Amino acid sequence: MIKYLTFILILFSSLVFGQQKYFIYFIDKGIDSKTILNKSSKYYNDALSNLSQRAIDRRIKNMGEEFINYDDLPIQDNYKEQLRAIGIKIIHELNWFNSVSAYLTNEQIAVVKSLPFVKSIEPVKKLYFKNPNESNSELFKINLGDSTINYGDSFKQLNLSDVPLVHSKGIYGNDIIIGILDTGFDWKKHESLKNRKVIAEYDFVFNDSVTANQTEDSPSQDSHGTYIFSLLAGYKDSVMIGPAFNSSFILAKTEDVRSETNVEEDNYAAALIWMESLGVDITTSSLGYNIFDSGYSYTYNDMDGKTAIVTKAAELAFQRGVSTFTSAGNEGNTKWKYIIAPADGLSIIAVGAVDEYGIRAGFSSIGPTSDGRIKPDIVAFGVNTFGAVAGTVNGYKLNSGTSTSAPIASGVAALLLSAHPYLNNTQIRSIILETASNSSNPNNQIGYGIISAKNAIEFPNLEKVNDGYVLHKTIFEKNINPQSVKVIFSWGDVIQEFAMSKTNEYEYSLTLQQSMIGEIFNFSIMYTDSQNIIHFMPEVGKYKFIYGSGIISLNLQISNPVSNYQVSDFFPNPFIPANHKTTRINFNSAGNELFKIAIIDASGQKVIEKNIITRDGENFFEWNGYSSQGYLCASGVYYALIQLAGKEYGKKLILLK
Repeated sequence: MIKYLTFILILFSSLVFGQQKYFIYFIDKGIDSKTILNKSSKYYNDALSNLSQRAIDRRIKNMGEEFINYDDLPIQDNYKEQLRAIGIKIIHELNWFNSVSAYLTNEQIAVVKSLPFVKSIEPVKKLYFKNPNESNSELFKINLGDSTINYGDSFKQLNLSDVPLVHSKGIYGNDIIIGILDTGFDWKKHESLKNRKVIAEYDFVFNDSVTANQTEDSPSQDSHGTYIFSLLAGYKDSVMIGPAFNSSFILAKTEDVRSETNVEEDNYAAALIWMESLGVDITTSSLGYNIFDSGYSYTYNDMDGKTAIVTKAAELAFQRGVSTFTSAGNEGNTKWKYIIAPADGLSIIAVGAVDEYGIRAGFSSIGPTSDGRIKPDIVAFGVNTFGAVAGTVNGYKLNSGTSTSAPIASGVAALLLSAHPYLNNTQIRSIILETASNSSNPNNQIGYGIISAKNAIEFPNLEKVNDGYVLHKTIFEKNINPQSVKVIFSWGDVIQEFAMSKTNEYEYSLTLQQSMIGEIFNFSIMYTDSQNIIHFMPEVGKYKFIYGSGIISLNLQISNPVSNYQVSDFFPNPFIPANHKTTRINFNSAGNELFKIAIIDASGQKVIEKNIITRDGENFFEWNGYSSQGYLCASGVYYALIQLAGKEYGKKLILLK
């Protein structure tokens, strides 16, 4: 009986693994772009039903009320049915890419390519999985005595990023959901993980809900993921502590470490789509993709933020409000030496590794990206980090690698978001880079420097409240005079002071006067301590922000609130023709592309249409509120349908008279 079962498994393996897995991309979703704006349509509501309320709330915070776009719409059922009818078993459905993955024979490839609804077929790349540098010895718990929090051997890895200080203020990552993409998770037995709040887990290799080792797995399958989970969230007093131990977690087993199969891109993309739909706030992956088997490899030129599937998936998650983290890669001492996908992403935070003295580890991948951007973005402790051993109840070991620094950095982000839950992911990314140790002089060795939980939480930030902003400042120092905390704004030679109100033990706030979008503000914050010594923040220079962006800058270059997007929202919005003259939308282009925009009213009637051939860089379109027939349009809600570079966008605009 056992021999028979083994024969079946071997036969199945030869049938499946003898084939190549492919992405099958479809030409469309069987509907036109207007459907995106029709909230009563079946397609829109199908997309909406795939999102948890937590995901909807996060999207609204980051995207506004128009949070469903074309990429979210489901794949056409008829297309999938026709594939199944010719014997193709779909592995993963990737709505964001309008594609599915499936194993195909050479004969099936020819048939699929001939189908009228298929746009293209591309192989799913597979990486030979690399474990981090690992010590040979296992360590077991050492009881250092009872205390509120005793970090044991994990103290150094957290202290480098000021985590213990933040923990001492009662900030532990509460009410934040973090997703981990890795090899598997043996968390239910280990003393440091068994009481963590795991709200969902899924195995994208075998398509079931078991992320710990199964019969078909390699014995070491869940070792790496368990270790990474403990670095982020472990809690065993006097032994080891993770930075975000009070957060909730979603676990995705995406990597197959058996010798005959390897890391596959579609698993990673499918896991991100799933996590986003469940309402994840932050994702972290300690995986990297560059050299693949089957002859399909990326080159350094592909590390441009827009080529690798995993990079594009991370960017799409970021667009939906998820803060994304990944290890930079352990290629620093190899011929490759550069960061690897998805660390090349524009918005993902790529994390390099340093030792306890803040010195870059030689193995830590460097930048720039092939298109010249600084990478890694930040660094964290990654040499001889202390974490849990899978398959034990109290075993621990030391590992080195950027895979060990990424979970620490994502845990710091959870502390920041837990302290300031109104922040969107663009603000989180900016704050983390601004407050890292090298932000005034970033480079391609350590990026913006060592991430700091204290500096990030204490950095001033803006909360969007209705059509205005509230300025917040956390000050962990206790010996200050609360009545002395002031914001000092400056416009040229004009200086104004405003008192901040104390809102809790460490936080002060000021409701800002409404201003015109695009107006630049410079400010500093001052207070006096118990010795009447005056303190100014920042110590050098001034904070600055552009009204409407929500981003406060010190060392980083400030930009227009629309410049971080391929197609911006309209501004001002609402739009009053008599006051504002025009409303404007900005968009970025590679040049010589067709930009098409049609503005329609609430009844579906087109009021104006415009085609523009773009120039390289930033472009714009302005509307004065008049129709193409020359009359001033009525007050109400209008929609803009936009086509640019093969993508479609929908934007909402309110016109008032």
